[in-house]
Amino acid sequence: MKSAKHTELGAFLRSRRERIRPEEVGLVRGPRRRVPGLRRDEVAQLAGASVDYYNELERGAGSQPSEQMLAALARALRLTADERDHLYHLADRPVPVQGGLSSHVHPGMLDLLTRLTSTPAQVITDLHATLVQNPLAVALLGDQSGFHGQEASFIHRWFTDPEARRIYPEEDHPTQSRALAADLRAAAARRDARDTEASSLIATLLHRSPEFAELWAEHDVAFRRNDRKRLVHPALGVLDVNCLHLFSEDGRQRLLWFTPAVGTDSADKLDLLAVIATQRLTDHGD
Repeated sequence: MKSAKHTELGAFLRSRRERIRPEEVGLVRGPRRRVPGLRRDEVAQLAGASVDYYNELERGAGSQPSEQMLAALARALRLTADERDHLYHLADRPVPVQGGLSSHVHPGMLDLLTRLTSTPAQVITDLHATLVQNPLAVALLGDQSGFHGQEASFIHRWFTDPEARRIYPEEDHPTQSRALAADLRAAAARRDARDTEASSLIATLLHRSPEFAELWAEHDVAFRRNDRKRLVHPALGVLDVNCLHLFSEDGRQRLLWFTPAVGTDSADKLDLLAVIATQRLTDHGD
C-alpha cells in the first residue's frame, strides 16, 4: 500500500492522534510524556492492532486496512462521522451503511463508555450487533467482536444457535425470546422502508426459527429500555442485574450498562468480575 492517497491516510491518522489527550480515552498521562496527544502504541492498543502494523499505516505503507480495522481506528481516535467517512475514502474502502457492524460509534456514547470503568457496558446497534465493549462487559458476556454478517446480531444468534442461550437461565428463555422479537419489530419500524438489513434479518429468522415465526405473528412491538435480568456466568454463577439502555438520537445505537440488583449478592459478584477482567487483560498482554 503506497500511493499519494495512502500517504495522506498516514498523515490524517497522525493528525487525529496528536489532538487527543490521554485522559479522554481513559489513559493516565504520565510525567514523562513528550507528545501532546496519544502515542502510536496507545492508538494500536485501543484499536486492537499491533504497534508495528499501526506504525506502517502512519507511514503510508503496509497492507490496505480492513473495514473492521478502520472502524476500530475511528473509535480509538474519536472521529466524527465526517472524519470516519474520510478515513474510509483514504483507505479505498466503501463507507459502511449506518446500522451495520462497522457503524461509527457515536462519540458521546464512546466517551460515556470510556468513563464507565466500574460497571459492565457496551454499545450495540438497534439489531443487537455489538460495536464495542469495555473489559467488564467482555468478562461478563464474552468477547462479541468475532461475529460477522447476520450472526453479529445477538437476536439472530438467540433464535438460531442454542449456545447463545447459555447466558440466561433456561426458565427465562421464553421471556427473553418475546422481548427480543418485540424489540426487533420496534427497530424495524424506525428504519427507512427501503432498508434491507432489518428486513433480511427478519426473513432469515422467519425461515429458520419456528419460535420466532410464532412470536412475530403476535405483532408485539416494544423497545427494551430498562430490564432486570439474570445472567449466567461460567465462574460466578447467576447474577441478578439491572440492564439500562441509553439510545442515540436516531435510535440506531444504544449504550447498555449493568448494575447489581438491590437485595442480591450480585454486587459482590461484580467485584469479582473486575478481578476476572483484570486477569484477562494481563493474560492478553502476555
